[in-house]
Amino acid sequence: MKKIVEYRKLLNVEKTVTLKELKTIYRNAMKESHPDKFQGDDAGLKMAEENSKEIIEAYHFLVSINAETIQQGLPEYQETIANATIVDYKYENIRLTVNFSNGSVYEYISVPKATYIKMVNADSPGRFAKRHVLSAFPYRKVSNQE
Repeated sequence: MKKIVEYRKLLNVEKTVTLKELKTIYRNAMKESHPDKFQGDDAGLKMAEENSKEIIEAYHFLVSINAETIQQGLPEYQETIANATIVDYKYENIRLTVNFSNGSVYEYISVPKATYIKMVNADSPGRFAKRHVLSAFPYRKVSNQE
């Protein structure tokens, strides 16, 4: 959740921002810190490039977890968690990345390490994840490897 808060603060948006509003805010932020505005100013150019990268990363992340994006992908997500099995998972920095048998990859955000350890030690990590992770934590689709 810390990353989400940082990204929202960077773009100065609320939790309830719509995709359309987010896109407008992103475009305006990019206009202000676009590297082309700093030609001839090496220090400013370097800072603008770094800031632009952060803005782009924040925008893409916030779009992926936005309620509208989640709603659009909900039928596919429900199909995945109901019918696909978990084939692999990785935990890093309170983020649990889960690969499903249908090729979908989802990232679950703010999963406590204790929950991950319980999942790994469970008789059936997949069943544990379905009960305690897949519907309990914010998620975003990372990729579809089909």
